[in-house]
Amino acid sequence: MKFPWHLYLMSAMYIFAGVMHFVKPKAYMRIMPKYLPFHKGLVYWSGLAEIVLGIGLCFTITKAFAIWSIIAMLLVFLLVHFYMLTGKKASAGMPQWILILRIPLQFGLIYWAYWYLQF
Repeated sequence: MKFPWHLYLMSAMYIFAGVMHFVKPKAYMRIMPKYLPFHKGLVYWSGLAEIVLGIGLCFTITKAFAIWSIIAMLLVFLLVHFYMLTGKKASAGMPQWILILRIPLQFGLIYWAYWYLQF
């Protein structure tokens, strides 16, 4: 393996998450902020982006681009996390404490991706 095993774990995580956008699109559409247009299209495009970027992590030539793109994507996804805190329907039935914990987790994922720029 050319990179640390945990980079491949990250890659698999994003690929899996992206595939889930196609397997269970309604779950993702339920948590889309109302002010964003084209929910179904955004769910599919974001899923495709996660798959492509997850694959991109595995190649030297695309790794840095994939990392910076994942960081940008995770920052944009913060909109969804904050939206889910706005009410019961937006929360998709998730407990408030989990929704709050997801925000620092998002920053942890950003740091995790950033950390791989050194390899």
